[in-house]
Amino acid sequence: MNGRILLVEDDASIATVIAAALEDEGLGVTHCESIAARNRLLETERFDALLTDVILEDGDGIATLPRAREHAPDIPVIILSAQNTLDTAVRASENLAFEYFPKPFDLDELVRAVRQAVGQRSSGHSGPEDESGGMPLVGRSQAMQGVYRMITRVLRNDLTVLVTGESGTGKELVAEAIHQLGARKSGPLVAVNAAAIPHDLIESELFGHEKGAFTGAVSQSIGKFEQANGGTLFLDEIGDMPAEAQTRLLRALQSGRIRRVGGRQEIAVDVRIIAATNRDLGPMIAAGTFREDLYYRLNVVPIALPPLRDRKDDIPVLARHFLQAAVEEGLPQRQLSADGLKALEQRDWRGNVRELRNVIYRLALMAREDIVDAQAVAEIIGKEKAPVSAAGQAGFEAAVTQWLAINSPKPGQLYHDALAAFEKPLIEHALAQTGGNQLRAARLLGINRNTLRKRVSDLNIHPEEFAQIG
Repeated sequence: MNGRILLVEDDASIATVIAAALEDEGLGVTHCESIAARNRLLETERFDALLTDVILEDGDGIATLPRAREHAPDIPVIILSAQNTLDTAVRASENLAFEYFPKPFDLDELVRAVRQAVGQRSSGHSGPEDESGGMPLVGRSQAMQGVYRMITRVLRNDLTVLVTGESGTGKELVAEAIHQLGARKSGPLVAVNAAAIPHDLIESELFGHEKGAFTGAVSQSIGKFEQANGGTLFLDEIGDMPAEAQTRLLRALQSGRIRRVGGRQEIAVDVRIIAATNRDLGPMIAAGTFREDLYYRLNVVPIALPPLRDRKDDIPVLARHFLQAAVEEGLPQRQLSADGLKALEQRDWRGNVRELRNVIYRLALMAREDIVDAQAVAEIIGKEKAPVSAAGQAGFEAAVTQWLAINSPKPGQLYHDALAAFEKPLIEHALAQTGGNQLRAARLLGINRNTLRKRVSDLNIHPEEFAQIG
């Protein structure tokens, strides 16, 4: 492949590797280490693509792109950055970058992107436009980089997005970022939680209803689709939507038109759909509880959020972020010591980022000293009990046997003490899966809500630990 590449990179070893890989593809590579040298080269020579680092000795590689484009208005730009935040990815997108690669990157993917950029330049196509603003998510881990790149890729279009991940991983934040950074940011963002609406009312919530459509419909009501017209509709917990509503939702997505409950007129709506779920929809499709055709209609662009246990290197920056947010909400200024951070990193975080946020707020509120160390963490939030590790029934029976071996209940209390020991993590798991919502947790467990509330109180479980603050 023919083409000339300008590589702006002040790390000689990285530059050598990139140049060798591109030259193996038949591309010519000119390397420089500063913005000033970049501008001089663009002024006097023609290149088919620009690869640039962000932090350079004489400035910011992204912020100075307008100056570079004075000399090469239509050159495709690929950003390389060790500043691995959503803010950096969005700044790259704002400045019409062809692609963004956080360091360390996959060399084969980089070469593929350069080939595409050179092909685009030779075909005469210009880069896409974008007028997005900035609302960064928090975290720089490798596990989050794919998320950031997927977010930036959907900002300039209206493709439907399906966000998946465990409770507390930040699915709603992703939806907010896509809306607020995208082309529909001037329109409304309307959220509806399918799990929080009674099944017999969900169609009315989504599509609205006419006066007299059912008992209690004393006036006309505008549904979420109409409220979101011109903007984004966020369908949270889509896996909890009843079958009848799934059918009507599919029809609305296919046609772009809705009909209010009890109404005769179809209404055209212009909305972008972002859906989210903490459920595995595959088994639900196999069981017939979730429509396969609806799944494929929603799963145009999948974004899978990693659990916090897979991005523990983000805990320090998340903790600092939440400590500052706590101050802004009127809580005392705190700092975490090195061993305090380590204590947090060693926890399991079954409630993910939401649980971490709640714990940080509790530390800010209750710590006796401004510096929160490991001892304070243990005193305030307790030592996390390791979940039972079991592979099937044999593993569970082994766990019970082990518990009996190390505990000595009082006579007459063996049954009740053993039941409580294994009931508590079961209830906590249900609360973690439902974001602290006791009604949904009771449904998940298959018990009465009042029974759950009593057991929560008896077992000293704190549902607010699993619920989002604010």
